[in-house]
Amino acid sequence: MVSCEPPSTTKLVTMDVESVLHMKEGLGEASYAQNCSLQKRSMDAMKHVIVESAVDAYASEMPESFTFVDLGCSSGSNALPLIGDIIEAIHVMARRSAKPAPEFMVFLNDLPSNDFNSMFLGLPFFTKKFKEGIELHGDMAPSVYFAATPGSFYGRLFSRDSLSFIYSCYSLHWLSQVPPGLVDINGRPINKGKMYISNTSPPAVALAYFEQFQKEFSLFLKSRSEELHLGGRMVVAMLGRTTDDHSDKSARVLWEVLDQSFAIMISQEMIDEEKVDTYNVPFYAPSAREIEDEVHREGSFTIDYIQTYELSISTGDPLKDARITSMAIRAIQESMISHHFGKAIIDTLFHVYGGLLSQLMLKEEIKSSHLLIVLRKTH
Repeated sequence: MVSCEPPSTTKLVTMDVESVLHMKEGLGEASYAQNCSLQKRSMDAMKHVIVESAVDAYASEMPESFTFVDLGCSSGSNALPLIGDIIEAIHVMARRSAKPAPEFMVFLNDLPSNDFNSMFLGLPFFTKKFKEGIELHGDMAPSVYFAATPGSFYGRLFSRDSLSFIYSCYSLHWLSQVPPGLVDINGRPINKGKMYISNTSPPAVALAYFEQFQKEFSLFLKSRSEELHLGGRMVVAMLGRTTDDHSDKSARVLWEVLDQSFAIMISQEMIDEEKVDTYNVPFYAPSAREIEDEVHREGSFTIDYIQTYELSISTGDPLKDARITSMAIRAIQESMISHHFGKAIIDTLFHVYGGLLSQLMLKEEIKSSHLLIVLRKTH
C-alpha cells in the first residue's frame, strides 16, 4: 500500500479550491516553473492577439498611465515575457504618435496559495533585460511598476474604473469550486471512477458543470466590467471545446488517462476506490457558443473576436511528448490530488500516468482545444 490515508465515506468532500489549487511551487524538477512549456507553446500562438488588443486599449485613451492585469499569472516563466511584449508595443506606438510613453502599472493576480515569490525572483533580470532592449534603440525605458493582487477573479479585485486592459491566459477554465450537483439525493457520487465529464457520465454531470460555469463566468464578467474603463479591452485564452458535445474528446482525453491511472492503482490496492469516486476536478471547457451566450446575457461587453483553435500536443517524438505532458499535468494537479489522497501516491500515480500516456501517444496524435476571446467594454 502506497497510501496510509484512512478509508473515506462515499459522500463527496468539499474542496476549498481557493486555498488548495495552485501550480507546483518552487523551481525544482516537478515545479510548474520547469514544466510550463505546453502553456508557452499555446500562448505563443495567440500572443499577437493579446498584444494588439493591449495596443488598441491604449490607443483608445492615450493615457499618461496605463494600468493592466494578468489574471491567473501562476508561478512559471511565461508571464513576464508577455508583459514585456505588451509594454514594448505600447511604447513604440506612443513614440510614433510623438507622445511621451506612458507609465505602466502591472498587477499580477492569482489565488493566495500561488507561489508569487518565484515570479518576483525573476523580476530584476526581466527589468534589466527589458530596459537594455529599449535603450539599445536610443529610447528611454518607461517607468514600470509591479504589484501582486492575490485573490479569486470570481469577484472584485480592483477599484472601480481603474484598469485599461485585462488578460487571462489558461486560468478561466478553472472553476472556484467543484459543482454541487455531482451527488444523488443520498449524497453519493454519480460520476464514479471519473473526475470530469466523460462519454459515459450521466447527463446530470454535464449539466452540473455547465450550470457552475454559467454562474461563475457571469460573475467574472460583472466583476471585470466594474473594474475596466469604458472602451477597455479584455482578452481571455482558455481551454475549450470545438463542439457542443460536453464530452468532446479533446476536452476529456487527458482526464481520462488520469482516470485509468487511478483505476490501475485501485486494482493494485494502492488507493481506495471510494476515495477515487469522490475526487472531481473544478474544471470546465466551454464552447464558443456558451461563451457568446453568457457575454450577451451579462451585457457589459461586446465580443470583438472569438475563435476556437485545435493545437497538437504532439511534436513527433511520442515518448518525449508523453513525459512533457505528464510533468505538466503533475505540476497543475499535484496540489489538489495531494489534498484529497495524500502526498504518498503522487510519484507512483504519475509514473503510471506517464506510461499510459506514452502508449496513447504512440498510437495517435493528441490535440487540445483552445478558445481565444477579445472583449470590449461597451456599457
